[in-house]
Amino acid sequence: MRMSIEDPLTLAIAPPKDETPQEKDTREQAEIEARRISDAIDEQIRQERTALKKKKKSVKVLLLGQSESGKSATLKNFQLQHARHEWAEERASWRAVIYLNLVRNIVRVLNILGREMSLAEGEKRPGSTAIEYPSDSDDETTSQGIVYRFSDKHRFMQRRLGPLRSIQSDLENKLGPESLEVRSTISTSATPFDSPGSQPLPKRPSRDFGINSTNGWKSALEKLRPSMMASTRAQRRSDSDHNETTDVLVGCKETMLELWQDPVVQQVLSHRKTKIEDSPGFFLDDIDRIVSYDYEPSDNDIVRARLRTVGVQEHKVVMDDEWLLYDVGGTRSSRVAWASYFDDVDAIIFLCPISCFDERLREDRRINRLEDSYLLWKSVCTSRILAKTEIILFLNKCDLLHNKIKRGMCIKDHIPSYGSRKNDTITVMRYFQQHFKEISKQYSPEPRPFFIHFTSVIDTKATAATLSVVEESILRTHLRNADLL
Repeated sequence: MRMSIEDPLTLAIAPPKDETPQEKDTREQAEIEARRISDAIDEQIRQERTALKKKKKSVKVLLLGQSESGKSATLKNFQLQHARHEWAEERASWRAVIYLNLVRNIVRVLNILGREMSLAEGEKRPGSTAIEYPSDSDDETTSQGIVYRFSDKHRFMQRRLGPLRSIQSDLENKLGPESLEVRSTISTSATPFDSPGSQPLPKRPSRDFGINSTNGWKSALEKLRPSMMASTRAQRRSDSDHNETTDVLVGCKETMLELWQDPVVQQVLSHRKTKIEDSPGFFLDDIDRIVSYDYEPSDNDIVRARLRTVGVQEHKVVMDDEWLLYDVGGTRSSRVAWASYFDDVDAIIFLCPISCFDERLREDRRINRLEDSYLLWKSVCTSRILAKTEIILFLNKCDLLHNKIKRGMCIKDHIPSYGSRKNDTITVMRYFQQHFKEISKQYSPEPRPFFIHFTSVIDTKATAATLSVVEESILRTHLRNADLL
């Protein structure tokens, strides 16, 4: 008996012995098409592998600093320079935020005025109890021994501007938790992210760089702007809410101007320890311009607008390369989330507002803000995870520092170690620069270059020039680490 030694696979794919010429032609055409498809798939796989090898790693930049240090304003400057289309599309959404900032400014003045008027009335009527008005800052001590000439005009302004308190609540509800400032904290550490046992939070998914995101206060804004596909009823409801806010503001416009320009009100404010003009989101000098039905926020308005960052938010912006920018919440209770972003970041932009040498943390009135920044800077410099990470220091709010010194404030009264140095802006800036440099030199695990910029990030033109230098430096370091330089 004969045994076949042919390969079984060969037998399986062999053409039939009784194949006709027509069937053979059809079979060969099918085999050619199958080879063509197979070759195309192989080529696609090869191209994808090649592209994957050539794909550049994203440049990752982390913005660090305490709350109200200027991190979000720096982020807005990145977008202003590199995402103009999205910036223009989302411009109108900032109107509600700016109106909230303005209303808060007015309510804060009303509260200060109300406290002083209540005290004055109490002195006129012994035994009466002064009305309690909420304070925006524990540093705002009332003026002792000063007599103000209050009149019926001031009582009228208090009543006339009363509806703005409801407008503030409405806007805060619509904008979400980012519209509310943190005034207390359970964290007793300036650097909970490096405390033993601290648990890093998971990273958030990336989203395109833009003002309107898909979560947080930005999604709340989207509810105020239904899409083109939204129902007519929803659109009318949104327009009604928007017009109601604008109607109230326009109706109060003249009284707001009178309040801010009133000589007695200015006298009261001049005796406060904390100046409202130095606060983030200050728009009282812009009432006449922004309280209008056809108001459109300017670039400068958007950069100046104040809303708190909640958690850690990741933004993507495309320059020559793809950049991922992380904006973090700066309150003490938010800092525990920072550590999970340390491991693969290319650079850190650390912001310290040097104008705050006489201020205290909003969430913990016992803590000096400058001392808190020193502790943060020391911890970042000390971190071994960040030993090879480029760290760029922005000593921010130099304009407010200059204004405080110009008003006659002495640095040595708040910083004894300043000693007998000249009390001028340049000398003070150099003193802070040297102090931060010494901390970096003393606590960095290995020698690192010291990059520093004096900034006022709400000045968009000056910040654009600074960011250009910073971007080039970060990119060169990124390429060097990727062995491309």
